[in-house]
Amino acid sequence: MHAPVSIAKAPDPVLAVRSTPEASIVQAAAAVAQGRAQALVCAGATGAALAAGTFNIKRAAGIYRPALALPLPVPRNPVTLIDVGASAEARREHLVQFAFMGAALARTVLGVRRPRVGLLSNGEEASRGSALVVEAHAELRERARDGLDFFEFVGNVEGGDLVSGVADVIVTDGFTGNVALKLTEGVSQTMLAAVRDAATSSRKGKLGGLLLRSSLRGFRDEIDPEANGGAYLLGLRRLGVVPHGRFRRRGFAQAILRAQRGAREDVVGQTHAALERAGALRRVPPSAVGASLPGAQ
Repeated sequence: MHAPVSIAKAPDPVLAVRSTPEASIVQAAAAVAQGRAQALVCAGATGAALAAGTFNIKRAAGIYRPALALPLPVPRNPVTLIDVGASAEARREHLVQFAFMGAALARTVLGVRRPRVGLLSNGEEASRGSALVVEAHAELRERARDGLDFFEFVGNVEGGDLVSGVADVIVTDGFTGNVALKLTEGVSQTMLAAVRDAATSSRKGKLGGLLLRSSLRGFRDEIDPEANGGAYLLGLRRLGVVPHGRFRRRGFAQAILRAQRGAREDVVGQTHAALERAGALRRVPPSAVGASLPGAQ
């Protein structure tokens, strides 16, 4: 499709999407909305991707707002972080629904039967964190007391728990999640560079590097952010995948493969059905349901 305009660097993504129908991201989202494509893959400006997806593909029924969920490349302790940048601010009901969305993704895509869900905070105690975190913690704890079997709420978790394995899903607002994600990626890249420098700094280091090459290559692939292909954009009527704008060809290839698998396995439909069974959807007027179900044209 001829798409001559990019709005990736537009200062106001919402205005740019509304006023530039010929933009590449708008045309891509429209193709998905019209059924000419089955999934959206967009790197670069997350704001433009979110706006184009929301205006064209539209939110699924009962979803407060879309969220970006990313399975982090943590060796032996995979964890899905949600939201990693779709919305800088969130309300209590958003975080609660994010918990269900992340758990639904972990169940349907990652095969975790009863995901352990944690709420990112600056302390484990229920009273720690911002007012938003305290409110969300109280509601999630109440749901757990009411016999919630959709996931296990493990309470507040701290930054170090992103890699400790105490939770399968960690919930936060998009601002905090994006900072946490980029910190995690930066540490992994710095660590890989330090290992490479140490292995080439001397003859002994080079010899050791040769002996450990296969093991180190496996470790590098395990923590490489590009290996997972990017984040799932959840909450729309069709699937979106958002890789990082600085990914190279491997990362973009993985993002396309993730979108292909997600469309084939109906991640959107499965996630929405799981949310409905768990009673985690916002109630909408009956007249709006038909137009908002996953896969609706």
